Amino acid sequence: MSLSRTERGYGSRSSHRTRKSHPAATPVCKHCGAPSAAGEFCCAGCAYVYRLIHEQGLDSYYRIKDEVTNPADPSLLQPRDYGWLATAQAEAEKAAGERTPLLTLSIQGISCAACVWLVEKLFNKEPGAGRIEVNAQTGQLRLSWVRGVFEAAHFARTLQSFNYLIGPAGAAVPEASESRALAKRIGLCTAFAMNVMLFALPTYFGMERTFAYAPLFATLQLVFGTLSLLAGGGYFLKRALRALRERALHIDLPIGLGILGAYTGSFYGWMSGREEFVYFDFVSGFILLMLVGRWAQVVAVERNQRRLLRAQPTPPLVRVLAADGTVRDLAPESLASGDVFEVPMGQTVPVEARLENDEAALSLAWINGEAEPRVFHQRQRVPAGAQNVGRKEIRLVATQGWDRSLLAELLRPVERSDYRHRLLERVIQFYLIAIIGVALLAGVVWASRTGDALETGAIVTAILVVSCPCALGLAFPLADEIATVALRRRGVFVRAGDLWPRLQRVKKLVFDKTGTLTLETPALLNPEQVSNLDVRARAALRALVQDNPHPMSRALLEALLVRGAPEPLDGEPTEVVGQGLGLAGWTLGRAGWADNGLADGSTVLAEGGRVCARFRFADHARTDACVEVRALQSRGLIAFILSGDRREKVETLARELAIPSDHAYGELTPHAKAAWLDENGADDALMLGDGANDSLAFDRALCRGTPVVHRGMLEQKADFYYLGRGIAGIRALFEVNDARRQTQLVLLVFMIAYNLTAVGLAVSGLMSPLFAAVLMPLSSLATLAIVGIGMRAAWKTVAST
Repeated sequence: MSLSRTERGYGSRSSHRTRKSHPAATPVCKHCGAPSAAGEFCCAGCAYVYRLIHEQGLDSYYRIKDEVTNPADPSLLQPRDYGWLATAQAEAEKAAGERTPLLTLSIQGISCAACVWLVEKLFNKEPGAGRIEVNAQTGQLRLSWVRGVFEAAHFARTLQSFNYLIGPAGAAVPEASESRALAKRIGLCTAFAMNVMLFALPTYFGMERTFAYAPLFATLQLVFGTLSLLAGGGYFLKRALRALRERALHIDLPIGLGILGAYTGSFYGWMSGREEFVYFDFVSGFILLMLVGRWAQVVAVERNQRRLLRAQPTPPLVRVLAADGTVRDLAPESLASGDVFEVPMGQTVPVEARLENDEAALSLAWINGEAEPRVFHQRQRVPAGAQNVGRKEIRLVATQGWDRSLLAELLRPVERSDYRHRLLERVIQFYLIAIIGVALLAGVVWASRTGDALETGAIVTAILVVSCPCALGLAFPLADEIATVALRRRGVFVRAGDLWPRLQRVKKLVFDKTGTLTLETPALLNPEQVSNLDVRARAALRALVQDNPHPMSRALLEALLVRGAPEPLDGEPTEVVGQGLGLAGWTLGRAGWADNGLADGSTVLAEGGRVCARFRFADHARTDACVEVRALQSRGLIAFILSGDRREKVETLARELAIPSDHAYGELTPHAKAAWLDENGADDALMLGDGANDSLAFDRALCRGTPVVHRGMLEQKADFYYLGRGIAGIRALFEVNDARRQTQLVLLVFMIAYNLTAVGLAVSGLMSPLFAAVLMPLSSLATLAIVGIGMRAAWKTVAST
C-alpha cells in the first residue's frame, strides 16, 4: 500500500457530490458522507475502505453510491472465524453432485445499489468465481463457483475488509415478511380499484339506468369492490377482530369499521337499485390508501432489520479431550463439569473453567467491560465469556456445565410484548365511541322522522365514510416512516416499530462504558509514531499485529493500514504471555521487556533490542461524547454509567463527561446492572450497551440501543443501533422524534376539526355518501401535506446534528 495514490485526490468528483448536500460549515466523510468532525473521514475505518476501493480500481463506487451510506464498522479489522463457511461450502458441493454448487448466505452492510455493484465486482475478482446474485431488499446473496478453485472463506474475508459481513442464510423466509405480503395486496387492490373507477366513470358522466350496459357496469363495480374487500380489507378486519378478542382497541378497528360500513351501504344500494348510494369506488380507493399507509409503516423498520445478519454463525465446536486420549468435537451446549477442552485464539470460553496452561492472556471485556486483557495463571479460574486474545490455543477444565454458564444466561433471548401507543389508544377509543355513538343516534332520529330505511342507512353510512381515520391509518404511519428514513442518513437504524411511543417516556439514559461511551479499542495517542516508521519496520509491525485479537494490536493495525503498509514479514510470531510478541529479531511488547529502554508503561516496537517506536494508548471517550452527553442532559434526561470496569476508571470518565459521581457505578456484574435498573426504575430508562454483560439490563430497560452490530449478542435485542465513532445519533433520535410528535399533534388537531365539520354536515343530511367519498381523498391529501411540511424538521435535524 502507498499513500501517494490517495494523496493525489482519488474520488474528488464523488467527494464534491457528497459535500454539496450539506452546509459548507459541516464537513462530511469522503467515504460514507456522514458529518465528520475529524477531517476528510469520520473514522479510520472509512479512510481504510476508501483507500482499498481506489487501490482495487473500483472508484466508480463513489459515482453511483447514495450520498450517505453506512460508516465503516470496527469489525472490518477484527479476526473472524469462517470455519463454518468452509464447512457450508463443502456441504453444498457434496449436495450438488455433478452440478454446479450453489450457496445462499446473508450479508450485512448493503445500503444502496452501489454496494451491490461493489460486492459483485469483488466476487468476480475471486479465482473460480461463477455467478452471484445480491438481493439488497432481503439482505441475501446467492453464489456459484468452480470446485477446487474458489474459497468462500477467502471471499468472506475480502468482503469483511470492505465493511460487509457474511453469515448463514438463517431460517427466515423473505417472502413471508409483512411488507412483501402488503406489497402483494397493494398490487391486487390497485388493479381492482382501477377497474372499479373505470366502470364508475360512466355514471359520473350521466349514464342513464336505461343504458343497455348500465346493469353490467354496476355488477362489475360490485365484483371488483368485493375483490378489494377480500384482498385488502380482510387484512384490517382480521387484525381488528384479533384485537377485540384480546380486549384491546387497535388502530385497525376504526379502519375496519369504515371499510365494512362503506361496503355494506354500497351493497344495499346495489341490491335496491339506488345508484346514489353505490360507491364501491370509495371502498376500493380507501382500502388501497390504508394499505399504502401500513406498508410505509412496516417497510422502513424491516429494511433496517434486514441490514443485520438474521442468524449469526453457530459457535465453533469445542475440542474435548477424553480420559482415554480420544478427541471429540462437541457443541458448547454439550459441555459438562470436568470436561477438558481447548479454546483457540480469538474464541470465547463457553463455561467457567480452570486454566491448565502455565499462563494465558484473556479479555473480560464482554463480561465486565474491562478493556485491558488479564494474564491468568495455571489452576486459576477463568469466567465464562472470557476471550482468548493470545496467539496460542489454551487448555481448560470445565467447572460447570453449559446450563449453569453465565454466558448461556446472557445470550438467552427474552420475549417482550409490543408496547402500545397510549396516546393513540386513547384517541382511538374516543374516536370510536364518538363516531359510533353519533352514527347510531343519527340513525334513530332519521328513522323516526322519515321511516325510510335506505335513506337512514345512507345517513349512517355517510357518517362512517366521511369520518374515515386517514390521519390514523395513513399519515401517522407515514410520519413514522419518514422519521426512520431520516435517521438512517445519520447512521441510526430503528429496528422496532413500537420504539417511538416508548421513546417519549424515557427520562434516564443508562450507558455502559467500554465500547459505548468509549471505543472498543484503546486510542493510539501518538499515531505519528506509525507514520515515521520506515518500510521494514512497518512490515514487521504488520506481521506482529495482524490477525491478533489483542485490543492494542487492533488499534495499531488500524493506524497502520490507514497510513499504508507493505506486505507483512514472513513467519509466525511467538508470544510471551503478558509481555509481547517476537518475530525475526523484531519485538512488540511492554516497555523494558525486550528493549534497552525504560519501563514507562508504553508499548515498544524494537529490533534487536533497539527501540524503533514507543506507542502510547488510552481509553478515551468517543470523539463527541462530552458535547452530546451535555446536550442530552439539557433536554432534561438524566445520564448514568453502569460498568464492569474498575471504579476509578469509571469515575474519571464521568468527570470528563460532566456526569455526577453518584451517577457512575463501576465493578458491576451483569446481574448487578440488571438489579440497579429494577431498583431505580426500568420503565423510563434507555439502556445503551455493546457486550454480553449488558444483556440482562437490556431485558429490563424500556428502550435499548447498541453501537455494535458484529458480535451477534445485543443487536437482535436492540430497538435501534447506531454506527460511527460518535454518539450524536442518540440526540438525533430524540430530536427527530420531537418533529414526529409535533407533526402528529397537528394531524390530531386537523382530524378533530375535519370530523366535527364533516360529521356535522352528514348528520344534518347535507352530505350524500357520494360527496363523502369525494371528500375523503381530499382529507387524505391534506393529511399527507401536513406530514410533508411537518417532517421537514426531521431532515433539518439530521443535516445539522
